[in-house]
Amino acid sequence: MAQEVFWRRKTLREMNREEWESLCDGCALCCLHKVEDEDTQEVFYTTVVCHLLDMNSCQCTEYERRCQLVPSCIRLEPEDVETFDWLPITCSYRLIHEGKDLPEWHPLLTGERSSVQQANASVLSVYEVRDNEISEDQLIDFILDED
Repeated sequence: MAQEVFWRRKTLREMNREEWESLCDGCALCCLHKVEDEDTQEVFYTTVVCHLLDMNSCQCTEYERRCQLVPSCIRLEPEDVETFDWLPITCSYRLIHEGKDLPEWHPLLTGERSSVQQANASVLSVYEVRDNEISEDQLIDFILDED
C-alpha cells in the first residue's frame, strides 16, 4: 500500500520547508491588495495586484526580498496558521489548516504548474491593474465583487 501524501498525514507545523513551499499552488491571489473595514475588521480583496508579480509565470520577481521591497507583503509561516482565514478560500495553506483537501487542479495532484492557470484559479482571471499604476486611495474602487 502506498504511503499517504504528506499534506494528509502532517499538520502545517509538522511540514519541512520543502513540503511547506510545495503547498503553494502559485495562484498569486495572495498578491492581490486587500482593504480592511476599520469597524468590522473584515478583509476585502481588490483586483489590484503587486507590481512585483510576473504576469506570465504568476510568480514574484523578487521572492526572497519581497518583504523588504513591499513592506505590506506578508510572509506565510506555519506558526501563523490560526490567522490564515484572510487567505483565499482555495489557498492550500488555508484548506489544509481547515482539514480540507487540495483542489483537483493543484500542481501537487496534476504534476503541472500550469494547471492552476488552466483552471482559471489564478490571479490572472481577476486582476485589473498593478499597484504602481494607481494611488493607494484608489484601492477601494477596485474591491473584488464576490458574486
